[in-house]
Amino acid sequence: MTNQMPIGGRAEILAQNGRVPEALALLHDAAASKDPDACFSLALWHLAGRFVPRDLARTRAYLRAARELGDADAAAMEIALTANGTGAPADWSGALRLLRGAALRNSTAAAELKLVEAMDLADDGKPTRLPKAEQLVPDGAVIRFQNLLTAGECELIAQAAAGWLEPAVVVDPRTGQQVRHPHRTSDGAVLGPTRETLPIRAINQRIAAISGTATEQGEALIVLRYAPGQEFRPHLDALPNTHNQRVITVLVYLNDTNGGETRFPTYGLDVKPRMGDAILFRNTLPGGSPDPRAIHAGAPVTQGVKWLATRWIRARPFDVWSGPESAA
Repeated sequence: MTNQMPIGGRAEILAQNGRVPEALALLHDAAASKDPDACFSLALWHLAGRFVPRDLARTRAYLRAARELGDADAAAMEIALTANGTGAPADWSGALRLLRGAALRNSTAAAELKLVEAMDLADDGKPTRLPKAEQLVPDGAVIRFQNLLTAGECELIAQAAAGWLEPAVVVDPRTGQQVRHPHRTSDGAVLGPTRETLPIRAINQRIAAISGTATEQGEALIVLRYAPGQEFRPHLDALPNTHNQRVITVLVYLNDTNGGETRFPTYGLDVKPRMGDAILFRNTLPGGSPDPRAIHAGAPVTQGVKWLATRWIRARPFDVWSGPESAA
């Protein structure tokens, strides 16, 4: 093990070899000596509950220390967790102050701040204006909101996901191994709470507003990329054997696409992707059981690439660190 390796990497190797107390001592000593990498590593360990018990308050404290020592990644994560309420009550104003400070030193933060400042937001980051709802089917089960997102917001979401895209997979119940998704052939990325930048947090709150739900009911934003020929075959978003059902789905088209329509066969409806537009549909009947009319598909892309953001909204708010099934 070389001393030229960053302190976090050295501690990781020690911990993986069963020398957790030694690894923690190394990190704590370095953090006390104001090493930003040690502070950030301790934040990540406490956030994930890896090698140490999960402690979100300590996560925030170590992120703050790393940010004050100039760590840009820690600064970005602290902004996200401040806004979404990880380890402390959600604080939009506090997150905005942190972003303004980061924007003085970091071009990515400056671009995010520019987007946020162009949004019509209240003091808590929630939208003050929304586009009109357009019913696409007679019973009102499928609704479109034109221009829910700007072109810049669509581009930001796609860029945020680009480095994290992976092939869609499911767990094979026979083997327990991950295999390619049998119905969805796209690549996808999850923009979870540590990746929920302030613009994305504002967009998630906008999605909550158009659906009449609390932001805390929404799962993490999922971004999908479909290449030519890729598709999502007919399916329902409602889940089996859940205590907190996906009652609403919101799809946001991040670019214009040839092909790739969202199809609702029950209604004979095809929705053409148009940048910034969103469609909302309900997945359950009034009693809470899955609604068979909500079956839908993503048609094959015929030319170019289709980018889509998906947010599944549960029946009740939940703690993102405990999961949707933990909801009371």
